[in-house]
Amino acid sequence: MIDYAKALNEAQLAAVTCGNGPVLVVAGAGSGKTRTIVYRLAWLAEHGVMPDAMLLLTFTRKAAQEMLHRAGLLLGQGLNGVQGGTFHSFAYGTPRRWRPAWLGERSFTLMDSTDITAAIKQCRDALRLGKGDRSFPKSQTVVSLLSKARNKELPLEEVLRQDAWHLMPHAEALSELAEAYTAYRREKGLLDYDDLLFEMEVLLRENSAAATALRQRFSHVLVDEYQDTNLVQARIVRLLAGPEGRDGQSGNVMAVGDEAQSIYAFRGANVRNILDFPVFFPGTRVIRLEENYRSTRPVLEVANNLLRHAAESFRKRLFTSREGGDPVRLVTPLSDMSQARLVTRRIRELLDNYLPHEIAVLFRAGFHSYHLEMALQQEGIPFRKYGGLRYAEAAHIKDVVAYARLVLNPLDMPAFARVAAMYTGIGPKTVEKLYGVVRSGESSAVSRAFARFPGFLADMRFVEGLRVRQESPTVLFTSLLEHYRPHLEQLYPEDWPRRLQGLEELLQMAAGYAHLDLFVADLALESPEEDGQDDRDEGRVTLSTVHSAKGLEWNAVLVIDLVEDRFPSRHALTRPEDFEEERRLMYVACTRARRQLDLYAPASIYSRAERGSLHVSQSPFVRELSADLVEAWLEGYGGVLSRQQREQRSSSACFQLQPTLREEGAFDDCQLTTGTESVERHVVAPQREAEQVSTPSERLCHCRHRIFGRGKIIRYLPPDKVQVNFPGFGLKIILRDYLIMES
Repeated sequence: MIDYAKALNEAQLAAVTCGNGPVLVVAGAGSGKTRTIVYRLAWLAEHGVMPDAMLLLTFTRKAAQEMLHRAGLLLGQGLNGVQGGTFHSFAYGTPRRWRPAWLGERSFTLMDSTDITAAIKQCRDALRLGKGDRSFPKSQTVVSLLSKARNKELPLEEVLRQDAWHLMPHAEALSELAEAYTAYRREKGLLDYDDLLFEMEVLLRENSAAATALRQRFSHVLVDEYQDTNLVQARIVRLLAGPEGRDGQSGNVMAVGDEAQSIYAFRGANVRNILDFPVFFPGTRVIRLEENYRSTRPVLEVANNLLRHAAESFRKRLFTSREGGDPVRLVTPLSDMSQARLVTRRIRELLDNYLPHEIAVLFRAGFHSYHLEMALQQEGIPFRKYGGLRYAEAAHIKDVVAYARLVLNPLDMPAFARVAAMYTGIGPKTVEKLYGVVRSGESSAVSRAFARFPGFLADMRFVEGLRVRQESPTVLFTSLLEHYRPHLEQLYPEDWPRRLQGLEELLQMAAGYAHLDLFVADLALESPEEDGQDDRDEGRVTLSTVHSAKGLEWNAVLVIDLVEDRFPSRHALTRPEDFEEERRLMYVACTRARRQLDLYAPASIYSRAERGSLHVSQSPFVRELSADLVEAWLEGYGGVLSRQQREQRSSSACFQLQPTLREEGAFDDCQLTTGTESVERHVVAPQREAEQVSTPSERLCHCRHRIFGRGKIIRYLPPDKVQVNFPGFGLKIILRDYLIMES
């Protein structure tokens, strides 16, 4: 017999050895959820439950196989006979044994992703929808939208309104296409991936013989990651458990999950399934797993603070028996651009103690890492990215950069071909012909050759104009984005708003360069991937969206862009349920850290609409943190210092200290040595400032700066500088060209 008391902590033991009836195991991050399920399977087998009477439902086949394998090893005799796998694989067996009424005696086929896309295209062509309209979404996008509507159980129009507002003009046509696709499947005896769940629900509701047979066979149902179930999956679990018995209980169901890690609403997961489990299953016993085996105490205190402010939860408190741990750092960079430099510098420090694969940088959306990718690339720090493409790999980024390459080199054939490919009717042979004419340099020949493609000719003339003007990279890319936007909307109708966000990041990256060729070169200088390298390559730092990081852990985790409109995302600020999901996403991000957690909340974020950086508010999740939970680090003094270090140096230095912002127009670089450390700073020596005077004819007024926001001009400093008082930042001396004057 297994010594369960020795192998498990008190809460795990209670969950593993509980008797019959519904049980909800609320498993906090890093609390041994999988271990609990494994020992539960073994305990049931040791206490007379036959393996073929157990049903283990998971979200990946790999997870089920691992749990069953480990339980078998515990028992020393295997655990053959347990049905374990995903909801969909379990549901696949039901129409094979009990055919849906609409199918009759016909056989059926399960469609794969290629089949589904082809069917949508066929239905679309039959209805002549979107013919000649490049704004109509592609078939693959339609598949995604229809699946999302079914998994969320929302009208298609509502899904468009929430997630793809730019496709609302096509709402009626898409609804017609959805009906045609349903008829197509019924006519041809086909089931797609989503059909499996709904067909199983219908079977359990309408076929009493089938429902009874399944309930009698599976006396114990275990569900992993219950917080990730969608509405139909939760209903299937309730139907398998059966109606309430005489004891007021509704079946032997053990659901294991964490409401604080429910972060997949975008694909149909519904947090109410786990929150309302005790309501749906009368007599439920709730057991909380709160002892954490992953993270240090400072990390857990930050995670607990997030949970404490949640609108609704099971009110657990994570704890660890481990002592010590570095304090959680809260770093305030001056901007999202300087954030990239500070994070890169911090990674260099961490590499003294950790291997690269033990360090991760997490962010809310894939495009938030673009600045950091370039900074790491420049520093020669290899990385792998999960969740979103690396910026230089994205098609829309390549499109815009192709224009820039042609500005630098009009004979850049790959760039020429990429721009040409944006126009219908230009294939490889035509590209070769047009390129040859351009290379000849004869303007009359160019006009004749391009007569069939006036749009492409206009593009080439636009590029020539940019070449003549020789503008700065920022100004040039601003022009390129305005010119490219119609192409963006036509080429990527399904998600151009998201891609536009990524393109706008290019503008700020360009702001750090004085020369176009250097910027384009840095975009192109990707570290070559080695053939056959494993994704767990120990020589690379991990960059990941938080969604892609769920279930993983690292020794050191850095979470960036913790400001409003980024984390939480802008759309989450309009609906309470979306905001709470962002809180859970933040909780997941923090609990990925084993030993070191750094939080970055830049003071300003680039805004294309304002043609500069705007002061932004810290994420509400950061503002909620009490001072004793984090160690505050502020940018300045040529780097970042803790608040205590900053106060000590401020009292000992006799200079007026300014942030390091060479590219923002801050004034006068020099080196200042304090103690034994030389730190780059921007200063104005007192004796020099005394020599500077205002011109009486110039009126003192308010102005705006892209980093410091709105301020009041205190004095003019000929020939080209002013002294400005910025609320929250103090007095700054700035080049006038970097300010927008208010009348």
